[in-house]
Parts: sequence; structure tokens; C-alpha cells
Amino acid sequence: MIENLLKDLQWALAFDFEAITPAKVEKALSQERLELTDLGALLSPAAESYLEPMAQKAQTLTRNFFGRNIDLYTPLYLANHCVNHCQYCAYHQQNPLRRGVLSREDLVKELAAIKALGFRDILLLTGESRARSGPDYLEEATRLAAGSFASVGLEVYPLKTPEYARLKAAGADYVCVYQETYQPDLYARVHPKGPKKNYQWRLMAPARALMAGVRGVGVGALLGLGPFRPDVLALAAHGRFLAHLSPAAELSYSTPRLRPILGALNQFSQVSEKELLQIILALRIFSPSFGLSLSTRESPHFRDHLIGLGITRLSAGVKTSVGGHDGPSQGDEQFIKSDERDVNEVRAAIVARGHQPVFADYARP
Repeated sequence: MIENLLKDLQWALAFDFEAITPAKVEKALSQERLELTDLGALLSPAAESYLEPMAQKAQTLTRNFFGRNIDLYTPLYLANHCVNHCQYCAYHQQNPLRRGVLSREDLVKELAAIKALGFRDILLLTGESRARSGPDYLEEATRLAAGSFASVGLEVYPLKTPEYARLKAAGADYVCVYQETYQPDLYARVHPKGPKKNYQWRLMAPARALMAGVRGVGVGALLGLGPFRPDVLALAAHGRFLAHLSPAAELSYSTPRLRPILGALNQFSQVSEKELLQIILALRIFSPSFGLSLSTRESPHFRDHLIGLGITRLSAGVKTSVGGHDGPSQGDEQFIKSDERDVNEVRAAIVARGHQPVFADYARP
């Protein structure tokens, strides 16, 4: 199974975007069902002159598959202890952050405060530390969240299939595992130490979650670590693999850009808003049934502009510190946000664009 995926990723990472001509872009736009080569064309420099027809097609596909609905959710950081040495992340083990983990009492208060804001979809996050936020802790947190929220997501370290099954039984509905970069050499450089150094273990985590029975998974690439086009094409190959593995699963993409962090360790490349727009339009056209998330790493203006053009899911009222919704935070933030708006402001922006804010699109049996 993994051999076929690795073969597709190798092909995607070697794709020659510079060889794409305007004719190939036009051919890709005319197709009803795209292959990975067509997506490569839409991600190419040649496609930068076709953003308007791409936007028109992406808008039509989004409305056909999702209507005018925009799902709203918020993350809750449970802990920021981490044993990895990721060169782009504030949770880097040697970064002198204020570390913390929510106690059960704090967690109950945080969940109540978030629910009072109107949210019914919550994403639980941690750093990678089995000693401070192990599977038992995650199971209890998931069970508590499932008692108050219609949908519970997890963005935690990669787990074994039986561990995902435990969390699914506790109420987890979806799992997000971002590969960050699909380029093996770059992956090794930015993950020099810690469990996250294991490329293939992380790569197959979404598949393990699906095999454990979770309803959906999200995959993503962190833009700015290296050349973005190969990573996005590889991300789509990963998504296609998961769709074949579990055709009934709810699948989604995320393509967050690097943001400033406390104690930044390295400088990376920049991906412009125009390039991110091209990425989102291309992914929507390639995978019309996939969800597409846009986080508060992006500016309010840009997030609002993408409503109706491919995005189906927005976060709001975000705190990237440990807790902080009910009283002081228990640990420093993972990154510095760009969109500071609360849920009511984001909801108003969605309505102003002629769309419907959705707080719950699933009723737990």
C-alpha cells in the first residue's frame, strides 16, 4: 500500500512545472475530471494568467458540492510540551517557552467557555509528548469534548491504529495530520530530532486513522518550508490515495503558510497571497468534494475574499496558547495569528458574502 503512495509522491516531486504551456492550462480547465498532471498545470507559473477562469470554475464546483455553507470551528490547545526539534515551530523542544498542559478541571472550564460562544465543532491540539499528553489523557479530553460538541477533531502526534480506535470510541470524529513537507530531504532537515523525524510513520497516520473508523481526516502541507508547488501536488496525491483507501470518508486539505513564532530558529521562503489563491483554486478544481480549511494564519481580508471560491471551513476566535478561553493561558502560543476576529465578526463576514455560517453539520448517533 505505501509503496504505491511513495511512487506517486516521487512522481509529484519531480514534476516539471516550468514545462507547462498555456495550452496545457486551458486543457486542464476544460476537463471535468482532472488527473494529477492537470493539477500540475493549474499549479504552474503558466496558470498565473488564468486565475479568473480558475476562480469561476472553483466557485461553481464549491456551490455544487457544498452550497453556500461555511463550517465554523475553533481549536483548543491542550498542551504545548513537545519532544521534537522542528525548525519552524515554537514548540521546538529547546525553545524556552512557557510550557503547560490543561488539567481536567481546566479542560472542563475551557470547553464550557468555548461552547458558550456558539461553537459546536472543536479541534483538540497538543505538542508531541506522550509523557505529558499521552493516549490516556487524549482519550479523557476527547470524551469530555464529545459530551458538549457535535463534532470533535484531533490534531495531535501520529498514533497507532488501536490508539486511534480508542479515541474514535471516545468520540473523535476526524483527525488532522499535516506532513508539513513531502520532500524527503527537506523533511529530514527541518525535523532533525524526535519522533516526527520518521517521514513514513507520519505519512501513513491518516490512513491508520481511517482504518480505525474515524469519519474523516485532514491532510496538509506547511507552505514556505521549500518550493511550494511540489508539496501541493504531492499533497493532492496523498489525498487521492486516502480517497481510494476509504471512499466514504470525509477528506479535507489545509495549506497553512508559515507565521512568526516566539523564538524563531530559521528563516524560510515566503509564499504570497496570490500564490496561495492559486493553490486553493487548483485544489478545489482537482478535488471538488474535499473540504478546504483556511486558518487564522491568514489576514481577515484574504480569508473573506476566499469565501465562495473554494474554502469550506474557517476557524474563529482562535487562541494558539494552551487554554486561555476561561482565564489566563497555561502555556505560550504556537504561532502569532493574523486574524484576531471573534466568532461574531467572522460570522458577520460570512453572511456579508452571501453565505451561511454552519456551527454543526453532524449529529452524533
